[in-house]
Amino acid sequence: MAIIQIQNLTFSYGTVNIFENVSINLDSSWKLGLIGRNGRGKTTFLNLLLNKYEYNGIIKSNIAFEYFPFTISNKNELVINIANQICQQVYDWQIKKEFSLLSLNEDILYRNFNNLSNGEQTKVLLAILFLNNNKFLLIDEPTNYLDLEGRIVVSEYLKRKQGFIVVSHDRIFLDSIIDHVLIINKSNIEIQKGNFSSWYENKQQNDNFEIGVNEKLKKDIKRLSEASKQKESWSNKIEKTKYRTTNSGSSVDRGYIGHKSAKMMKLAKNIKKRQTKIIDDKKQLLKNLEDQEPLKMLPLDYHKNKLIDLNKVSIQHDQNIVCRDISFTVNVGDRIQIIGKNGSGKSSILKILIGESINYSGELNIGSNLIISYINQDTSYLMGSLENFIVKNNINQTLFKTILKKLDFNSDDFDKNIDDYSEGMKKKILIAKSLCEEAHVYIWDEPLNCIDIISRIQIEDVILEYKPTLIFVEHDREFSNKIATKVVKID
Repeated sequence: MAIIQIQNLTFSYGTVNIFENVSINLDSSWKLGLIGRNGRGKTTFLNLLLNKYEYNGIIKSNIAFEYFPFTISNKNELVINIANQICQQVYDWQIKKEFSLLSLNEDILYRNFNNLSNGEQTKVLLAILFLNNNKFLLIDEPTNYLDLEGRIVVSEYLKRKQGFIVVSHDRIFLDSIIDHVLIINKSNIEIQKGNFSSWYENKQQNDNFEIGVNEKLKKDIKRLSEASKQKESWSNKIEKTKYRTTNSGSSVDRGYIGHKSAKMMKLAKNIKKRQTKIIDDKKQLLKNLEDQEPLKMLPLDYHKNKLIDLNKVSIQHDQNIVCRDISFTVNVGDRIQIIGKNGSGKSSILKILIGESINYSGELNIGSNLIISYINQDTSYLMGSLENFIVKNNINQTLFKTILKKLDFNSDDFDKNIDDYSEGMKKKILIAKSLCEEAHVYIWDEPLNCIDIISRIQIEDVILEYKPTLIFVEHDREFSNKIATKVVKID
């Protein structure tokens, strides 16, 4: 066990402070989940631990850090050779044992790394890192290329390990493996013992408490402000009478009136002091309250109940059968999740529904004049300015930007090129575009990749409120459990 000491850590991009005077201690035996909204600096924090950036403050530890995913210099190398190069003090039987814990067959050791699927590559890199003893692992979004089964296998694997920070937006995945939460808030970084669910419950309770206190203080400020103005007004009126005579023509007791006026003014000043203190107390509240404003979408009614019907559809790429005899019906209001292993043809099924030219056999019937809104899992084609994207896709600019703001975009983000956005921010662009579109059916292919947890909850809420007809592929089990009304499994 070792302590990782972080003292007065300050780091900026240009003139913008990402972290300011952060002081925390981490235990190297902890299994930490790093949580924060897109753009808050999760990967930046990992890179600071790796000493990749210059910073002010102190990061002190007597253990080394390793980052996942690390770069393989020669991806055409055999996996066994890559493992032996990195883990020089490890025997082959140890590598095979580690691979078996991740449900990797031994024959993978004798294949070129480049020929493995993305999911297999993820598991291989994790196994190699954990074979390197006395390292504290920084695991950045390991679930991105894992299907449902792969996420379960990796979560079971990480349960056996200790000493890492993992960045993930999969709530069930985090709950199953971590024992501490490291949260990047709006104004600070904090640590809590527990998992995602315990942290989120605590956060909701604290937010609700602060909201209640904030409302009370707002009323107190208003009441004190009115009382202060009233006392000042009374003081001024009384002060003026010092220079008047009574109706009988006799002079007034100016000393008495001056005393009464001063007393009123003193009361007014005391009220202002109380008001200032309450204003200061109010400023300490809601600093880390996350905006979870409700989103909006525009589903259209359709004149028939049945929208889409597939009967024994098989898809073929070149000479290979990707999937066979897929049958299901989409009715108004259905929210259908398509599940299956990576490479089983899930995305291909979605693409034939939107009319892409893919070779298939069987019957596919799509309702006449059916309007579909589609989210592609790929974001690599997104580039240029946000304004050009809006014009090109004929989007309602006001609604589009309003949705993005609710998903934690700020005004500076709107002036950046899309090329400079994080993957999570790019996915939010596609989700906002789809939510702006009037459609009979929404078809979403892995819409939540890299999107932060708070935004996922907002997206769940808008679907449950508007109840659109939805066909989706998604590996986030929490999202699927809440959203799906039907499941189609592709073997």
